[in-house]
Amino acid sequence: MSAARTPTLASIHRYPLKSARGERLAESSVEPWGLEGDRRWMVVDPDGLAVTAREVHPLLLLRPEITAAGLRIEAPGCDPLEVATPDPARQVPVRLWRSELTAAHAGEADAWLNRVLGRPVRLVHLDDPTRRPVSAEYAAPDDRVSLADGYPLLVTTRASLDALNDQVLERSGGAHDPLPMERFRPNVVVDGVTAWAEDDWRRVRIGGVDFRAVKGCARCVITTLDPDSAEGGKEPIASLARIRRWDGATWFGTNLVPDLPDGRPVMIRGGDEVEVLEAVEPGAGPIRPAR
Repeated sequence: MSAARTPTLASIHRYPLKSARGERLAESSVEPWGLEGDRRWMVVDPDGLAVTAREVHPLLLLRPEITAAGLRIEAPGCDPLEVATPDPARQVPVRLWRSELTAAHAGEADAWLNRVLGRPVRLVHLDDPTRRPVSAEYAAPDDRVSLADGYPLLVTTRASLDALNDQVLERSGGAHDPLPMERFRPNVVVDGVTAWAEDDWRRVRIGGVDFRAVKGCARCVITTLDPDSAEGGKEPIASLARIRRWDGATWFGTNLVPDLPDGRPVMIRGGDEVEVLEAVEPGAGPIRPAR
């Protein structure tokens, strides 16, 4: 009998611009509101409402890169955009789901984004993530989040993706290619655990950082978009609906909130050990709203 594998941090991912392409990192600093540089930039409409790849699929094809001056964005068929981090004094009101806050307007980017996305939009930067609290239903009063949908980090596991891809292949009679993890836009991916183990976690340590597992992740249409073409399909939602459907939603991954006792960032690195500090008995499915 082979020895049990030690769970490890298989990969780290951040998304400098909300809904755009992510980047894989060898290491990253964990801040109270998420990975350093994760989702601090966002595209909004003229009224300040968040614009995401759910409705504007070409956002997925933008390739952002954090620079010393601000942000560089590449788009297919276009010259790249170099934009400086805007003056924090240039605050405009923005809305992301139920969160209403302000962010700094990077006005010099608007014309480029209007051409690329084919609609009037603005680029904003969240200079101070302490402005945005995490939903009080799932987190502590002092928890904060950047411009992620709702929580500082998302964890997924390789075993869960393998289990899902088994279903995708079965459903398609072997015709569908396996889905890459990029479809699910995680921040941290764990290897060496069983499929869906992340449903049961309540506290987990990655490297030197403790996290609370606060809510499962209900999946949306973005997962059905090919990250290389932005073209849509039925997977993985169709297969998730067969094996991961609760309360009218399909689920993949678990949202995490870091516990940093003094608020100082702590580094995590690929290959770090992952230790489950607290878990519930398996079988209940993902953490989800009380009914």
